[in-house]
Amino acid sequence: MVTTAELFDLSHSLAGTYLSRFVYPWQALDGISDLILSLGAQLGADYEERQPQVWVHKTATIAPTAYLGSPCIIGPGSEVRHCAFIRGSALVGENCVVGNSVELKNVILFDNVQVPHFNYAGDSILGYRSHMGAGAVTSNVKSDQSLVVVKNGSEAIPTNRKKFGAILGDHVEIGCNSVLNPGTVIGRHSNVYPTSCVRGVVPEYSIWKTGGVVVKKFGKD
Repeated sequence: MVTTAELFDLSHSLAGTYLSRFVYPWQALDGISDLILSLGAQLGADYEERQPQVWVHKTATIAPTAYLGSPCIIGPGSEVRHCAFIRGSALVGENCVVGNSVELKNVILFDNVQVPHFNYAGDSILGYRSHMGAGAVTSNVKSDQSLVVVKNGSEAIPTNRKKFGAILGDHVEIGCNSVLNPGTVIGRHSNVYPTSCVRGVVPEYSIWKTGGVVVKKFGKD
């Protein structure tokens, strides 16, 4: 349950057509910047180019203290709050919340994603209606600087990437102050308990509990 098709409803992102080209979603990370530049040139009158290569929909709300680095797109109805730091290469979808002191770098946020309080998402893709609790972060580089491997049970899938945070499928809930280690992939409709340290693949409709115990949600066996 780690392929692009298994994790996302691609109709909920401007990046849908682009992502459909890749078997695994992390294969798309290298091209996010170029994707944004390509999309930005086609967005039309509903978007304002507030500075070079920074496109903001007219219905989006941007706090005056927020930093929008290029290239980035902020979608309709989205809110970027006080002291948010968008370093660049960020595609933020429709009706998203990028909260206070949140940092984004080389990411795709599908529609209705919430990263509302003190989050870091780098080299990551967050699926439709996924939510990161306060203080939850993606760790995108291993401590030994080696290439990231996605561990799916006994299988180890090489990514050939030094920087790769996490992939959250649609409707994923991440508890407060959790750390998603490099190469974490969380399947659709799964939950992670607060203060968790997560690595590897969490299947869809699962709950990652304290100590890394994973159980299926009731009725989803």
